[in-house]
Amino acid sequence: MKVRVLLDVMLKDGILDPQGQTVERNLPSLGFKGVSGVRIGKHIVFDIEAESREAVDAQVRDMAEKLLSNPVIEDFTYRIDESGE
Repeated sequence: MKVRVLLDVMLKDGILDPQGQTVERNLPSLGFKGVSGVRIGKHIVFDIEAESREAVDAQVRDMAEKLLSNPVIEDFTYRIDESGE
């Protein structure tokens, strides 16, 4: 089976997000009021081929934990799109 994976990586709660703070501080000067709690993360999209859904899940978790995120300071979530789009 071949599927598309949509992986989101975000800093864990409590970890300082200087990029998010900079964006949040500057939004009012661009006319955007009332925005708070801005966090910046990564969105990674890739296709993967495996024998089963369970194998896809195992590979994605392994890749995310070893390379695509820093498990000390980041959390990740992912979605699998089996529609092939």
